[in-house]
Amino acid sequence: MTLSRRRLLSHATLAGAALASSGLPLAALAQGGKTLRILVGFPPGGGSDAIARLLADRLKDVLGVPVVVENRPGAGGQIAAQVLKTSVPDGNTLFFTHDHTISILPQVVKHPGFDPAQDFIGVGGVATFVNAFAVSGGTPARSFGDYVAWVKAQGGKSAVGIPAPASTPEFLVKLVGERFKLDLVSAPYRGSAPMMGDMLGNQIAAGVGSVPDFLENHRAGKLRIVAVLGEQRQAALPDVPTFGELGLKGFEDLPYYGFYAPAGTPARAVQQFSDALAQVLARPDVREHLVALGLTVTPMTPQQLATRERAYTQAWTRIIQASGFQPQ
Repeated sequence: MTLSRRRLLSHATLAGAALASSGLPLAALAQGGKTLRILVGFPPGGGSDAIARLLADRLKDVLGVPVVVENRPGAGGQIAAQVLKTSVPDGNTLFFTHDHTISILPQVVKHPGFDPAQDFIGVGGVATFVNAFAVSGGTPARSFGDYVAWVKAQGGKSAVGIPAPASTPEFLVKLVGERFKLDLVSAPYRGSAPMMGDMLGNQIAAGVGSVPDFLENHRAGKLRIVAVLGEQRQAALPDVPTFGELGLKGFEDLPYYGFYAPAGTPARAVQQFSDALAQVLARPDVREHLVALGLTVTPMTPQQLATRERAYTQAWTRIIQASGFQPQ
C-alpha cells in the first residue's frame, strides 16, 4: 500500500470516528446529514409552535444537521401523532407536543389512530407549564371574580374558547361552570392561535389555554389572564391567583412538553437526541426565553419523561372518570 493510500485511509477513519461521536441521529450519519423533521400538532403562532421553533434553531447547531418544524394541525395533535406513527423510525422524524395528545386524547377519543404506549418512544422532556383562564379586552373584567359577576349579569351563560375538544381546557371549563354556578359552553378551536385571534377581536369573551399561549398579549394589555392552574402562582404572573386560591382544587399536577419518536427508533438515536436536547436546555439564553414564555424548564431523560407521562395519565384518568365523560 502506498503512503498516500495509507494517509487517505487514516483520514477516512478519523473522519468516521468524529462523526460517530458527533451526536447526530443515526440516519443523519448514514444518509449524509438528512434533515431532522419536528412535527407540531398545532398551527403556527401558538405556544407549541413558538417553543418548537426556538428549540429547532438551537438543535441544528448542536446536531450539525438542518432541523425544520412541520406543522400538522388538527384534532388536538391527533393528526400529527398519526403522521409520527407511520414515519420511518430512523431518528429523522420527531413529534414535539404536550400532555393533551399523549396523556388525555387517547382517553377521550374512541379511535385516535395511535397508542402512545405502543407506537411512540419518549426521547426527552423540555418543560412543565400551567394552563390559564383569560378574558378578552372586550369584557370589563379585571379579575376572575369580575368575570363571574359579568357572566351572571349577562344571564349566567357564556362561551369559553378552548384550543382543542376534550382537552384539559374543556374539563376546566366544565368544572369552573359547576363550581361558580355558571352556564359555560366550551367553544373548540383548531389550536390556540385562532382562538386568540377571536379573543383579540372580541368575538369570544374568554378562553383557556397554556400560559405561553396568552402571555405576550396579556403583557400588551390586549387580554387579561385572571387565573392559573397549579399549586403556586407563576413567576411570570405574580399577581394572578391560582384556581386553588379561588376554591377549585384538583388541577395541581402540571402538564408537560416533550419530544417523541416512532416506536422502533434505535436506542442510540434516541440517546443522541436526548443528549443534544439537554445541551440546548442548559444554555442560559434558551432557559431565559422559555421562562419568559411562562414555562418551567424541566429537562427530562427518556426514562424521566416516561415516568412523568404515566403519572399525568393516571391523574387525568381519575379526573375524566369522575367527570362522567364518555369517549367520542
